[in-house]
Amino acid sequence: MNRRDALKNLTMGLGYAVATPTIMNLLVSCKADVNEWAPLFLSEDEQFIVTQIVDIILPASETPGGLDVNIPQFLDLMYHDIEIESNQKAFKEGAKLFTTSFNDIFKKEAVEGSKKEYNTIVSRYFDLSDEESETVFKNQRKNQKNLNPTELKSYHLYKFLISIRYYCIFGYCTSEKIGEDILAYDPVPGAYNGCISLEEATNNRAWSL
Repeated sequence: MNRRDALKNLTMGLGYAVATPTIMNLLVSCKADVNEWAPLFLSEDEQFIVTQIVDIILPASETPGGLDVNIPQFLDLMYHDIEIESNQKAFKEGAKLFTTSFNDIFKKEAVEGSKKEYNTIVSRYFDLSDEESETVFKNQRKNQKNLNPTELKSYHLYKFLISIRYYCIFGYCTSEKIGEDILAYDPVPGAYNGCISLEEATNNRAWSL
C-alpha cells in the first residue's frame, strides 16, 4: 500500500471519503512556525489549548514532537476544510467544556495554564480504570439523543480529547519529516528480501508509507 492509499483509508475511517490530493495538500501546507500561524477553524483560545495538549501527547524527545511537525495547524486545517459540520460543532462544544473544567479545577482560565496543569488535567481524563473507560466508549457509541445531560457533557468532552489524540497520531505518522527522517524510508525500493529480520532490514524501524 502506498502513502496516498493509506491516507485515503485513514480518512475513510473517520466516516467520510476525502479526495486524497486534498489531504496531501493539507499535510504539505503545514509549514508555518508553531507560534506564527493564524487558525482558520480554532479560536485563539482553542489554538492555545490544542497546542498544549498536543505537546503532552507527543512531546519532543530524541525524536521530533507533535509541535515540530505542526500538528495543531494540521488539526485546524482538517476541521476547517474536511470535517463534517456535526463533528465541527461537537469539537467546539467539547472545547467549551474543557475550558470550564480547567477553570473549575485550577481557578484560572485555560489560556493561563501551565504545561504541568495541562498534564494534570489530561491525565485525569485519559488515565481511567477499565470500568471508567468502558463507560466512556459506551457513551461514544450511543446516539446523542439517548444520553442524559451528564452523559452528553462527557460525550462532547471526550470526543474533543479523542479527536486531538487521533489527529496527533494521524498527522505525525503521515508527516514528511517523520516519514523520511524517523521511519524507514526508501523512495525507490529495490529487490525484495523476504527472509531477513526487521533489525537487519531497517534497524528495527517501521517502514514509512
